[in-house]
Amino acid sequence: MTFDELKINTPLKNALTDLGYVNPTPIQKEAYPSIMAGKDIVGIAQTGTGKTFAYLLPILKQHKFSEARHPSVLIIVPTRELVIQVVDEARKLAKYINIRIAGVYGGTNINTQKQLVYDGLDILVATPGRLLDLNLTGVLRLKTIKKLVIDEVDEMLNLGFRPQLLSVLEIIPEKRQSLMFSATLTDEVAKLISDFFNKPQKIEIAPHGTPLEQIDQQAYHVPNFYTKVNLLEYLLKTNNELSKVLVFVDNKKLADRLFEQISPKFPDQFGVMHSNKSQNYRINTLKRFQESTHRVLIATDILARGLDITDVTHVINFDTPSIPEVYIHRIGRTGRKDKAGISITFINEVEQEYQAEIEELMNKSINIIPLPEDVNVSTVFTDEEKPRVVNKEYIKTVSIKDSQGAFHEKSEKNKKVNLGGSYRRKLKAKYKKPLKRSSKK
Repeated sequence: MTFDELKINTPLKNALTDLGYVNPTPIQKEAYPSIMAGKDIVGIAQTGTGKTFAYLLPILKQHKFSEARHPSVLIIVPTRELVIQVVDEARKLAKYINIRIAGVYGGTNINTQKQLVYDGLDILVATPGRLLDLNLTGVLRLKTIKKLVIDEVDEMLNLGFRPQLLSVLEIIPEKRQSLMFSATLTDEVAKLISDFFNKPQKIEIAPHGTPLEQIDQQAYHVPNFYTKVNLLEYLLKTNNELSKVLVFVDNKKLADRLFEQISPKFPDQFGVMHSNKSQNYRINTLKRFQESTHRVLIATDILARGLDITDVTHVINFDTPSIPEVYIHRIGRTGRKDKAGISITFINEVEQEYQAEIEELMNKSINIIPLPEDVNVSTVFTDEEKPRVVNKEYIKTVSIKDSQGAFHEKSEKNKKVNLGGSYRRKLKAKYKKPLKRSSKK
């Protein structure tokens, strides 16, 4: 099927031609007619399958010129980077359409965004927190929303945006078209659909555990952090095909630690990105990686979802994620748009349990490669990798057999009997019986 068969109008056709797109992806083909018919949609599809265009194409096709100040289309996404990407994709598609599109997100000057909203919008792309902030100022009104899109909703809930999302759903009009797109359908997502959607049509293109077939999945069993650093260094030095590499780590602390360890060995080739970095730093770092100025980008799972980074040759899981679905999202950053990709996972002893769960979800084994002989195996473990000591030697433990229970012989100092005050004792000794002060003559 081509885009012509979807009966897309000329402005959209021209924009798609400029972008080099001819054939719609399965999610685009399935979602387009249903969205055009005004139905609520729940789209479940793997990352990298074209979900963004799946909702943008029908929304832009139905757009009618308006001079209204407040937006009629609201697109909610979990991260700042995804706001920027969706706005960029929408503007590319709307190249030949007269439409006002803008994005708002936290971590930047709200006054600039207030002016942006005040000037008038048709489509607003936003993160939940900044959306509510602007609504509270009175500059942004959401009563005009006719179409709501919630993209990467499962990741939004994972990031703790549930209260903000519920607040938005309470504010916007009940009479609207609601579109939800996600890689997974969790119980929490299902409840959200049940509470706020009107008989939605479910479009599921592939089970969320199915890996993209064009990705060659490899792995090494590696004992600890410092050996993983040595292996990463070895691979980058010995394999020139690792030209655009995305390295995923579990948390911000580990991202910074890895960057400090390995970046001096590859000057000007590494970038690091996580939520503690400033907005400008994150945008510039991502741009350098996109343009291949940086060979390697170390990132937390903030980049595992939604963002479309082109031509990533390799994804390296520096640590194996404990949630199998996260593994699927990570490796989906390579092997995109029908191009082959390679994922490499470093697995320590604890993480072998996660490996088994991932393979069970995928119904497919990961190819384990022997650790190269030239890689130095470190005997040093980080604090997080060291086993925890439960009973330390300096803590004296008493067994039940040794315990005397609640009834035991009192110590000598506790055998004293309360004889009353010293004044009473003197009276008793003098008069041979206790007397009150008032009875003394």
